[in-house]
Amino acid sequence: MNILVTAGPTYEKIDPVRFIGNYSTGKMGFAIADAFADAGHQVTLIAGPVQITTANKNIKRIDVESAQQMYETVMAIYPKMDGAVLCAAVADFTPTTVADRKIKREGDNLVIELKPTKDIAANVGKIKRKEQFLVGFALETNDEELHALEKMKRKNLDFIVLNSLKDKGACFGYDTNKITILKATGEKIEYALKPKKAVALDILNEINKL
Repeated sequence: MNILVTAGPTYEKIDPVRFIGNYSTGKMGFAIADAFADAGHQVTLIAGPVQITTANKNIKRIDVESAQQMYETVMAIYPKMDGAVLCAAVADFTPTTVADRKIKREGDNLVIELKPTKDIAANVGKIKRKEQFLVGFALETNDEELHALEKMKRKNLDFIVLNSLKDKGACFGYDTNKITILKATGEKIEYALKPKKAVALDILNEINKL
């Protein structure tokens, strides 16, 4: 299959030297890309700013920085794919204006106006064909399953991978992760904490069932 995977954070520029970002390292998304590639699939990996390298010959890597760049790249590539796993931690908001020079410290407070970024998963879900699959991620801090189920339905996902910041050793920065897979069919699968490479294989196995 031809698979699209997104990974890592996005950086939303404030000025030439500052940005709004998050703690995503890209480890989970890269592990998923490797799992597909090791299984013989052709992977297009769209990566935000991360320090990870790729070596598998079955992976074509495209580096982006902002949420808008990731949106444009995903929307251009997904129609050609058999499916996608959207693992990137894309910024929900971006500054309305970007200063062309470094903002100097003047006065007491700096107010930055933000506008919503385009919802990549929701827009991909709108163009998804019946023969394609679409898997997303949800990182939640409260009412985890409720929010994840709502997101899965709204974005037309086949299943969603739920992470919680309440789980020790999981999510950003760790080499391990603890996930729950919630399916559009109503099925729920909970996994123990394990290395992200093993988590990627669990996700791949569930995609194979589709």
